[in-house]
Amino acid sequence: MEDNHAHSNQEVRQSEYQQFAFHPHNILMVLVIAGLSAIFASLSAAFVYTRVQSNLPPIRLPNIFLFNTLILLAGSAMMMQAKKAYLTDNTTHYQRALLFTVVLSLIFLSLQWVGWRTLLEQQITINSDNSASYLYIISILHFLHVIGGLPFLIVFLYNSYRFMKEPVSVLVYFSDPEKRLRLRLLTLYWHFLDLLWVYLVLFFFINYLIR
Repeated sequence: MEDNHAHSNQEVRQSEYQQFAFHPHNILMVLVIAGLSAIFASLSAAFVYTRVQSNLPPIRLPNIFLFNTLILLAGSAMMMQAKKAYLTDNTTHYQRALLFTVVLSLIFLSLQWVGWRTLLEQQITINSDNSASYLYIISILHFLHVIGGLPFLIVFLYNSYRFMKEPVSVLVYFSDPEKRLRLRLLTLYWHFLDLLWVYLVLFFFINYLIR
C-alpha cells in the first residue's frame, strides 16, 4: 500500500515537472543563470588578461572570505532541508529551515562588509590597481545578487507562518504545485550563488598562488 502511494506521488511530481518544464519562471531562471555565468566568466577572463598584461601582483583574499564560504554552503544545505520538508509536508522543519537560511544569508552579507573593510585596512582599495578593481566588482556583483534573492526567501518565510496555522491551510499550502515550482527555482538559484561563490574564492586563491 505504501509502495503504491509513494509511486503515485512520484508520478504526480513527474507530471507536474512535465507540465511546468516550459513555465515562464523556469525559462526565466535558465536565462538568469546563463546570463550570470557569462558575466562572471567574462570578468574572470578579463581579470586574468589584465593581470598578465600589466604584470600586477597577486591579491590575497581575507580569511573571512573563506569562512563566508562555509556560511553560504550552510545556507544552501538549509534550502535543501526546506525543500525536503515541503515535499514531506513537515511544517515545523520547513519553517525552521527557511528561517535558518535567511539568518545565514544575513550573516554572509554582514561578513562581506567585514571582508571589504579588511581589504581597505590593507590599503587595497577599488582604485589601487586593476586586480583590486576586479576583486571588488566581482564580489560586489555577487553580494547584490544575494540581496536580490533575499526578498523572495523572506516572502516564503512570511507566507509559511501566515498560511500554515491550521491543518486545512497547511494541506492547501503544501499541495500547491505553483509554490512547489517557485521553491524549487529559489533553491536552484541559491545553489547557483553558492557554487558561484566557491568558484570565485578558488579562482582568486589560485591566482594568488600564481605569482
